[in-house]
Amino acid sequence: MARPAGDGSRPGRALLLLLTLVLAMGGTMALQRAYLPLFGLDLAGGTTVTLSPVTATGQAPTRESLDLAVAIIRDRVNGGGLSDAEVARSGDTIVVSVPGAGQEEVVELVGTTAELRFRQVLAMATGGSPAADQPAGTDLGGVDEAVIERFRELDCAAKDRGQDAQSDPGEQIAACSRDGATRYILDKAVVGGTEIGDAHVGVDPTTGEWLVQLELKGTGPRKWGEITTAAYNSPPPRNRIAAVLDGLVVSAPIIHEPITGGRARISGGFSQESANELANQLKYGALPLRFERSSIEEISSTLGRDQLTGGVIAGGIGLALVVLYSLLYYRGLGVVAVLSLGVAAVVTYQSVVVLGHDAGFRLSLPHIVGLIVSIGVTADSFIIYFERIRDEMREGRRPLRSAVEVAWARARRTILIADAVMFIAAAVLYYIAVGGVAGFAFAMGLTTLIDIVVVFLFTRPLVALLARTRFFAKGHRLSGLDGERMSRRTPSRAETVPEDA
Repeated sequence: MARPAGDGSRPGRALLLLLTLVLAMGGTMALQRAYLPLFGLDLAGGTTVTLSPVTATGQAPTRESLDLAVAIIRDRVNGGGLSDAEVARSGDTIVVSVPGAGQEEVVELVGTTAELRFRQVLAMATGGSPAADQPAGTDLGGVDEAVIERFRELDCAAKDRGQDAQSDPGEQIAACSRDGATRYILDKAVVGGTEIGDAHVGVDPTTGEWLVQLELKGTGPRKWGEITTAAYNSPPPRNRIAAVLDGLVVSAPIIHEPITGGRARISGGFSQESANELANQLKYGALPLRFERSSIEEISSTLGRDQLTGGVIAGGIGLALVVLYSLLYYRGLGVVAVLSLGVAAVVTYQSVVVLGHDAGFRLSLPHIVGLIVSIGVTADSFIIYFERIRDEMREGRRPLRSAVEVAWARARRTILIADAVMFIAAAVLYYIAVGGVAGFAFAMGLTTLIDIVVVFLFTRPLVALLARTRFFAKGHRLSGLDGERMSRRTPSRAETVPEDA
């Protein structure tokens, strides 16, 4: 009899690829010194900030403005949907709960309005203290007298030096630098935060300084070209463009040439963390209201270790039942299923840890539930493959090595379709839901992808290698492929069809 067509497959390559993947993720964990997953609010606690809106008229804010503020803050603290942060409106206040973060980080992230405007510099003076005279050598022609008076009285060394101030974009203003070392008179705003299409972090290749790179949209590119052209053709200090964030000048670089193409960048002594924070604030938009922090408090876990232990025990019981069923029903093949589940557990744990430290993923009880449910889903893929092998041997009287290849060709399509349906359902649920439901959906989607990786790179090649051994090829009664187990009826001793010599 001719060798099966699939005998030329190289299962060792698939196993080597899986080993490389596991070692790469393990190496990533070692480099980051991250060996444990991050936990969510219900398991680890965090920080809660209560924000009270402040309006110019002193009246209560509209429901629409509060809802918009909730949406923007939710994007800031949970932009990828993985951090398990909670944002809710309580009457006229907004309550933000972020797991595992310090008070300072949370306050800076959620409380800042993030109102960005670009203005041309009309005058500037070093030193943050008020001065009775105007800056030497500065032409104040065209500057409103009230703004000049405000500039002279401006005390940038004070604690309250204009931060969080809501200014009219159509008026000239006097403002301090963020470090309080410089005072500015700035022209009317030309480009605003609503014209920012995207914001991301970069590094200046010359200085190595962290900066925020902006991509403008709509009329932003045209306006940016006009304001940079005007600054380029003006004498100092009017050859500078100031980036004003929440009333403070973040940076005011000299414009060396007109800038077209709709790209801008903000520098200002950022660290990587502060640059990422500003990029996220600008990316998701400015808050429609100014907020005061009415309370900041640390909160303990809402569920705690008992629930985490209960979840682990439930997962262990489910895994033990799957293992017991696999060994009793599939015997030798059941060992393959158990090993596959073990590999899936390792890859899942590595994924959770790496995602936690690289993408802010935090493990909460809904995630754990999703991971437990996935045990049955993963085992289902093995069962489909094993039953296909048995069908091929029963109906076609194929030798094992040939049955393994033919069964895989048929089972593969079923496994992919089933996992595709599961992944699509998880993706839809993730995008339309929030909170714990979204967390459950993410865990289901993640384990569905891991199921495909394990079945293709471990289960199938391992079965192909075992089919070459005498124990399985000759149909040992403990292999799970003996004639009795497959309900074959023969006049003599039931056995698997032997391989060709």
